[in-house]
Amino acid sequence: MKKILNHLFENKSFSRLEARKILTSIAQGEYNNAQIAAFITAYGMRNITVHELAGFRDAMLDLCIPLSFSDFELIDLCGTGGDGKDTFNISTLASFVVAGTGNKVAKHGNYGVSSGCGSSNVMEYLGHRFTNDQDILKRNLDQAGICFIHAPLFNPAMKTVAPIRKELGVKTFFNMLGPMCNPAQPKNQLVGVFSLELARLYGYLYQETDKNYTILHALDGFDEVSLTCDFKTFSKKGESLRKVSDLGFEQLNEMDIKGGDTVESSATIFRNILNAEGTDAQHNVVLCNAALAIQTIKPDLSFADCFYEAEESLMGKKALKAFTTLINN
Repeated sequence: MKKILNHLFENKSFSRLEARKILTSIAQGEYNNAQIAAFITAYGMRNITVHELAGFRDAMLDLCIPLSFSDFELIDLCGTGGDGKDTFNISTLASFVVAGTGNKVAKHGNYGVSSGCGSSNVMEYLGHRFTNDQDILKRNLDQAGICFIHAPLFNPAMKTVAPIRKELGVKTFFNMLGPMCNPAQPKNQLVGVFSLELARLYGYLYQETDKNYTILHALDGFDEVSLTCDFKTFSKKGESLRKVSDLGFEQLNEMDIKGGDTVESSATIFRNILNAEGTDAQHNVVLCNAALAIQTIKPDLSFADCFYEAEESLMGKKALKAFTTLINN
């Protein structure tokens, strides 16, 4: 590790293969906590390259427990986190809305590290039992239209890193990796990222795949469509700027989409929105993210058509049905 750290301190980068080997060694416990913390911290102070990100992703996929869901056309709605905005659980709620439209969702999630309440925190609090049993997850997809993939159960080799990330309490390059490491490897993906630079890195990597994807970044830093500002998207069609006004909305204040201070208060917001009893601002943000996900699957549909599909799912309680079916399954 001394050689690796000196390489970083000299502002040098690693090749894709080198990065893959380093992360594999970290996961296999070849370095101590102090060395791993130093390595992670170094990447908080320098930019990651596309080759390094690709290598780290390769290692994570090598190490994870794979899922074979070839019978389903899946979508994942997942953000990197790390935007420091502490919103309510927008992408998780949007996932249930998309499931309520009849699309199959493999939602990848984890406990919050740099935020107070990640998707796994709220799902666990609301009674969902995490599993890596493929048969149970398939049953969830069949009956609820959605399965929840709790990342730690599929990356047992990363258990050495989890407590270090928690103690550091800041975003790290593992935030960057999360959305790319869904073990179901869904064909469709809506990915929110915390910086424009990372959005472009993701764009390069996703161009190499056969996925339908939309990578998005709100210009004031959100890793989702926040409606507080315009946002950039990257897809097979290229890069574009989407204006809030063009979607038919007025800009929101950041406080309109603030999350809870505790898991309990976050869960209350979550329940209210699923019951179509949230604020207009909360509903519209969830629906816009769900609409963009639907448009990722069906690129020939207009955003307005996708929004109406999402709205019917939420207001018609189809999203709520998907949630209750999953919880009770």
